[in-house]
Amino acid sequence: MSFVVRTAAAAAVAGAALLGSTATAAAAPPNCSLADMSGVLSGVSAAMSAYLFTHPDVNAQLSTMSDMPKEDRSDWMHTYMSDNPSVEADLTGIRQPLVDFRARCGMEPVNLGG
Repeated sequence: MSFVVRTAAAAAVAGAALLGSTATAAAAPPNCSLADMSGVLSGVSAAMSAYLFTHPDVNAQLSTMSDMPKEDRSDWMHTYMSDNPSVEADLTGIRQPLVDFRARCGMEPVNLGG
């Protein structure tokens, strides 16, 4: 195979790969990369940690869930949040950036029982 044919073939393959990746990137919603998600999760995690350290009563109550059977946790969390609307409002606010990210990026919402 001649140099010209090999070069043309390589250019065609590279062009197809470039066009394919551009089309895929253009179709993805903005700011929905793994790096974006990691940044959002990091912020939510830091805010949750700070909240729990500054609200030891809430930290203690939520920590009891680790001792519960998995199937009981959702009902327990729903009851706890209903009985503590200010905690529910605080935690909803902390989680809001993740809720917004999931909605913007076409992901299903997550209900934590609140």
